Amino acid sequence: MSKAVVSKIPWAFFILFTAVVCFMIRPAGAEMRFFKGQTVYVPLYSHIYSGNREQPFYLAATLSIRNTDMQHAIRLTVVDYYDSEGNFLKHYLDKTLTINAMATKRYVVPESDKSGGSGAKFIVRWQADKPVVEPLIESVMISTKTQQGISFTSRGRVLDTISK
Repeated sequence: MSKAVVSKIPWAFFILFTAVVCFMIRPAGAEMRFFKGQTVYVPLYSHIYSGNREQPFYLAATLSIRNTDMQHAIRLTVVDYYDSEGNFLKHYLDKTLTINAMATKRYVVPESDKSGGSGAKFIVRWQADKPVVEPLIESVMISTKTQQGISFTSRGRVLDTISK
């Protein structure tokens, strides 16, 4: 093979490879999902267990609701707290609350509130006037005892959607 042909093969391969990769990659917005509302189940742990005797380790918990839409507000219609047995404990929302574009609302369950148990959860319902990027709804649990500390998060799970 001549030197000129050999030197062109890597460039031809590079151009072909780049073209194939460009067609295979989806735009960043392709994974976004748009809805007019959802009902979301959010696990929350008032405590977890440690040691052989299953000693409860009590936690402070924060429910975080982040409107990820860059242009439109969402409205919270329900933020309800339930215990491990599924019993209703508390309404955290007295009236509809608007969360502006890119804004966040938080609700805190203090470490001293042991009512939820290890299987506590929130039910969150939100709505929007037009389809928006779905919000990020998660819980963050944290506690420190002497020199031991623990923190972790749990994401919400969509139970129902309004897409039109």
